Amino acid sequence: MKLLPALLALAALAAQAGPEAQRAQRNYTQYCSGCHVADGSGSPAKGIPAMHDGVLGRFLDVPGGRDYIVQVPGVMNSGLKDEDVAQLMNWLVPRMDPARDAPDYTAAEIATLRRTRPLDVAATRKALIEQLTKQHHGDRQP
Repeated sequence: MKLLPALLALAALAAQAGPEAQRAQRNYTQYCSGCHVADGSGSPAKGIPAMHDGVLGRFLDVPGGRDYIVQVPGVMNSGLKDEDVAQLMNWLVPRMDPARDAPDYTAAEIATLRRTRPLDVAATRKALIEQLTKQHHGDRQP
């Protein structure tokens, strides 16, 4: 039942947003919220990382992190067009980390990242988290 209020809140935000934001929110609901849930809290105990409370944005602090957050299998295998993935990420990053001021993704960047994604996503995540841990000196890990 925790999911219903979060979905209603996201629906209310989407209703206030323009068509691009509405499409991005719908894509998040359809392709991401099944695992990461509506508010981005995920299920870390089940291996589904949280994205909310700035966790997603921290990946932007280390080299390779910007690439990684769109190269995870759920994003890359979603079937979304490059433009839709860029739009989704440009909608998602500021919602998961409102203080983050990151450059927008472009469809061309997403296309490049799809051609160059890592062979071992888990090892890439582990290496990025190690970098983040060193950089943030023990702050809460992503």
